[in-house]
Amino acid sequence: MKERSNQNLKHEPVPLAIVGGGAAGMFAAAVAAERKVGCLVFERKVRLGAKMLMTANGRCNFTKDISPEAFLRDLGDPVAEWAAPALRNCPPQAIVRGVRSLGVKLRRMPDGRMFPDSGQAATVVHAFGDLLRDEGVPLCVNCPVTGIQPMKNGFIVATERFTLWAKNVLVATGGLSFPKTGSVGDGQDFARRLGHRIEPCRAGLTGLEVRDRAVAAQAGARFDDGEARVLDATGRTVFSSTGEVDCEAWGLSGAAVYNCQRWVARHGYAGMSMEVSFGGQSVLLRQLLPRPLKEAIVTVGGVSREDVDPATMMSRKVPGLYFSGEVLDVDGPTGGYNLTLAFATARAAVVSVQSRLRDGGAW
Repeated sequence: MKERSNQNLKHEPVPLAIVGGGAAGMFAAAVAAERKVGCLVFERKVRLGAKMLMTANGRCNFTKDISPEAFLRDLGDPVAEWAAPALRNCPPQAIVRGVRSLGVKLRRMPDGRMFPDSGQAATVVHAFGDLLRDEGVPLCVNCPVTGIQPMKNGFIVATERFTLWAKNVLVATGGLSFPKTGSVGDGQDFARRLGHRIEPCRAGLTGLEVRDRAVAAQAGARFDDGEARVLDATGRTVFSSTGEVDCEAWGLSGAAVYNCQRWVARHGYAGMSMEVSFGGQSVLLRQLLPRPLKEAIVTVGGVSREDVDPATMMSRKVPGLYFSGEVLDVDGPTGGYNLTLAFATARAAVVSVQSRLRDGGAW
């Protein structure tokens, strides 16, 4: 067989390199495939969606089917105002349609939470994987990115084995919780090296350590009609959440506790206390001791919102560099909000990349 000459090979950059194959990265690749934007996905683990497989205790509450306005009210400031453009362009209803279009049968809970009917997160993750396979999207798994270097005509994305030339880069590496899933903070490190401010990362949506006989006596019990209230230094209620309260050997968890803890993490612990009611009794927590960040459902903190355009997700400091999902200082309550934010910010980034490519870039 006659050897093909290499003289006619033309070296071109990948239009979009997506760093991270979690919820935001998979959704970005799906949107890119739909919009015919050439992309390649890097994932440090051996499979995509490792953390997504854990969401909602493995059941994958992937969004909450409520209006964008209600969704933004639940997010609260300062996140809501910044996330509004992306969320309005990719509302929960659009996400529901998109997941259903992948052939996934869905189940809607009375409060709007959406799950795959199978009750298995793997159903959703595999559906995204099948789409990317069918669309021929290249996946570099077991391939951590070690550096991102801006160039005059794009970026050099480095790994331990090779480098890649890309016109645009989307960093979707997640936060710092559950590091065994691949969320180890490398995206924040890339951003820091490229001049972005990183807001301190702390645990969000996590339990509180409690030394109380009433709690210890109920260890292992779950109360679906619990309530938690955040109190300021004067005893005034400044935030409250109803729902599940779980008693653990080490303290309290459950949605009501998680949402209050996330509010405190975002607004500051100084002077705050919490009253948690369950099973006809209340516990006053004068010291709020969150469980470690590595156990948290979400990371509060990350790439500063001020350094990222909320309409496009593009860096205000490095043209062609984008961020989406939990790598950003953006988070929401438990109940499908954080996956929705990952999806919406990922879509905004890809739409912007498509526009940049069409316009010839901005170098």
